[in-house]
Amino acid sequence: MRIGYFLSSEEFAPAELLAQARDAERAGFQALWISDHYHPWVDAQGQSPFVWSMIGALSQVCALPVTTAVTCPTIRIHPAVIAQAAATSAVLHDGRFVLGVGSGEALNEHILGGAWPGAGVRLEMLEESVEVLRELWRGGFVTHRGRHYTVEQARIYTLPQTPPPVYVSGFGPKAVDLAARIGDGYVSTMPDGDLVRRFRDGGGGDKPCQGGFKAAYADSEDEGVRIAYERWPNAGVPGELSQVLPSPRHFEQAAHLVRPEMMRESFVCGNSADAHLARIDQYAEAGFDEVYVANTGPHTRGLFDLYQREIFPRLRR
Repeated sequence: MRIGYFLSSEEFAPAELLAQARDAERAGFQALWISDHYHPWVDAQGQSPFVWSMIGALSQVCALPVTTAVTCPTIRIHPAVIAQAAATSAVLHDGRFVLGVGSGEALNEHILGGAWPGAGVRLEMLEESVEVLRELWRGGFVTHRGRHYTVEQARIYTLPQTPPPVYVSGFGPKAVDLAARIGDGYVSTMPDGDLVRRFRDGGGGDKPCQGGFKAAYADSEDEGVRIAYERWPNAGVPGELSQVLPSPRHFEQAAHLVRPEMMRESFVCGNSADAHLARIDQYAEAGFDEVYVANTGPHTRGLFDLYQREIFPRLRR
């Protein structure tokens, strides 16, 4: 299994993200995820740099493969523009770039004033947007008039030798079925073996499956819980609220439903190598090929040291 590091754009400024990427490579991580947000989930996270600037900068500071986890190519940015951004990113990273896509959240996508569609329409838009991306990556001029998108005589001139793979995120059955049908891989943040099997049986076959989880490194589990609850209470927000709430203040209001103890379920808190290895094993047993760990709070260096000193040697054994 490939172990990667998840760069949380919602929490860290650009220079911090670049430093984390360098440190992750030195520690032995094999790849990077990076989130694509317009807003943080809650104000306590406090950041949200433009992902395409960050991806370009990452190509200059490390040689790790990069996947967007995930980009929504449907509303905030037209898929024709995402196609150009992803093509340039693939060139800069010498083919080590994967475009992870999903149907998005109102938190980021409502900002231009349009209606936030229902889940079925969002998946329909996502499928057409991936079609537009791939048309443009073939080269030549493209005119596309679909149900949701129009492209008029557009051509991308800066193209990689091979188009970037498109991995599709999915948490519900319909989204996983779409990922299986159109994706070059699958992305999830839950170690759910049923979803991986649905992806593989529905047409995904042996295509790569990427998963990710969050940690809050600290001197004790209780201190990690405190940090996680302070920075990411939204991790405990139930149901479909994460897709429909439109602003950080609404997530802060919904976070009143979340108790600090709930962070122990969604985060690996503290400094236990065994706890990290147990979470990685959950993803391995669920059938994932790659797993990415994010650290919240100020102790990222401690997490890198833990992985370099204890976790990677034990995984190799």
